[in-house]
Amino acid sequence: MPFTDWSNFQPHILQLEGEGKVTRTFRRLDPERQLAVINAILEEATERGPASLNIKEIARRAGVSVGSLYQYFPNRDGLLDFSIELCVRHTTELFQQFRPVLAAMPLRDALSAYLMGGLEWGQTEMGLVRFFGRAAYQGDPGLAERVVRPIATVMRETLQEIFSQAQARGEIPKSVNLDEMTRIVNALVIAFGDSQLLPYLNNYFQVTDEAVSFERIMATLVEFILRGLGAEAE
Repeated sequence: MPFTDWSNFQPHILQLEGEGKVTRTFRRLDPERQLAVINAILEEATERGPASLNIKEIARRAGVSVGSLYQYFPNRDGLLDFSIELCVRHTTELFQQFRPVLAAMPLRDALSAYLMGGLEWGQTEMGLVRFFGRAAYQGDPGLAERVVRPIATVMRETLQEIFSQAQARGEIPKSVNLDEMTRIVNALVIAFGDSQLLPYLNNYFQVTDEAVSFERIMATLVEFILRGLGAEAE
């Protein structure tokens, strides 16, 4: 999960320290060490499940001692609690940050940028993506509320803002019910994106293969959405 700009995380880490979810010792680590610890926690949670974290294995993955982990977090449960809070806050903030930029674009461009940007971001943060995939598709009730719902909600709200602004510009007919259409399109986009980021899902969804490329599917998906919304097709 190589975050492209670790400086974006520091305000969240400081806030979480104030909430008692991480210690000052962790905040003072160099970014590479912080990242190694968070990666290790998410990888362990993805492979073993949130309820079966092995502290020794996390320490091994992170390249730190078990004692160091207890200097970074208030207790055992705090490792995953902190990592979840940090990743959810960071992800929702990113969507909120780029939402007005996307909404201001012509609808076709906005859809293409949303799809491609989401995939490129996901490919740089695969640790988070795999953890989110486990939370979304394996049905853990705790993770569903803490991880899946807030990120899924901000994704849907971003699409709704894109469509709302496009409708205000006259690109989508006023007769289109955006609440309903947003939910349908959101489901299509999730299936498309997750199938490319989590290959095991592509075996089921069969979105792409050797005969049908990612590029062709994405272009067709954009056209499909535009026509479904009643937007002017080129």
